[in-house]
Amino acid sequence: MINVQKTEQITRLYIEKLILPSDPLHPLWNRENFLFSKPVKWNYIDGCMIKAVTMLYEITGESSLLDYTVKFMDSYLGSGGTIPTMDPLCYNLDNINGGKNLLYLFKKTGSEKYLSAAEWIYNEQLVKQPRLSCGNFYHKAIYPSQIWLDGTYMALPFMAEYAAVCGNSDIYDDIKRQIKNIVLIMRDAASGLYYHGYDETRSMLWADSETGRSGEFWLRAMCWYSAALADLCELSEAQSPELYTVCSDALKGILGALSDCVSDEDMLYQLPAKCGLEGNYPETSGTLLFSYASLKAYRLGICGEKAKTDGIRTLSAVTENYINITDDNIPVLKNICLVAGLGGAQQRDGSEKYYLSEPIVENDAKGIAPFLMAYTELKRIISQ
Repeated sequence: MINVQKTEQITRLYIEKLILPSDPLHPLWNRENFLFSKPVKWNYIDGCMIKAVTMLYEITGESSLLDYTVKFMDSYLGSGGTIPTMDPLCYNLDNINGGKNLLYLFKKTGSEKYLSAAEWIYNEQLVKQPRLSCGNFYHKAIYPSQIWLDGTYMALPFMAEYAAVCGNSDIYDDIKRQIKNIVLIMRDAASGLYYHGYDETRSMLWADSETGRSGEFWLRAMCWYSAALADLCELSEAQSPELYTVCSDALKGILGALSDCVSDEDMLYQLPAKCGLEGNYPETSGTLLFSYASLKAYRLGICGEKAKTDGIRTLSAVTENYINITDDNIPVLKNICLVAGLGGAQQRDGSEKYYLSEPIVENDAKGIAPFLMAYTELKRIISQ
């Protein structure tokens, strides 16, 4: 059902052509930096790619991948366990994502500088992070009183890893409460899908005046959430059975709901509940995150053969139909939504029209990293 050899070839080419040659301060995979001429700083996009690199290292043992991870992360560390280009007072949950790689390197190398930087992230931002009345984090300081579904992947798995390293079981309870609130507040009971955002004040232009929820189910947000749940299950099974139960139940639910939206071409769409909508399109980054979460849920014994089949068929569909290899042997992954959000200076209203208006790009880390992540889960299943 899947051409494993082709998937491995693409992975190898991404390592050789895009990852290892990249200057850590100007990585080839960060399309936002190139398109918008953003200044060099710590960001979640690069954090996603380096997380995928560590996953590849775990299944291949190739020292060049670990060496590159060290080189990349060291490029952003300051003295005394700080990250000079990250402002913790922005309270941006996206910025927490790269902390996972700090904890990985601490466990892998034993170097205290990585633990110090992870502690700085936790103490200088997460301890002080503003919260809604229900106890969940603000997504960012500029989005007060709002939960965005994608923030779960950025922050909560880091917290679970940090809890294990520092031995603070209270953190697991905090994560559990936040996941339970998201299920209660943001899940649509009829479809099992989740809304992108929630505004506690119900004052944002995109928020329903009664529920506070945004109006659409955006694919990548739901698939970041699915990936977060899969990672949290792996991180909590031995450490916090209660958190594991909450996350595994939620994971089974969201994967089942998304499975019902997979098209006849084995893809998920930008707006997955509205495949027939004019202008809607098969979106690769979310489809690959769904593949990753499905394969991991199967490997962990949370979901059965259906999840394995879903993970393989969606990964295969992207590999066969949405990745081209150029004459220079560079893989090009297509149909990646560059970015989507709610409100802000752009006054994003969360409508169908809005989600279908955002740029579609190629070879951005938000698609490449999930491809590599799904590949590592496929390899783990094959080797079982």
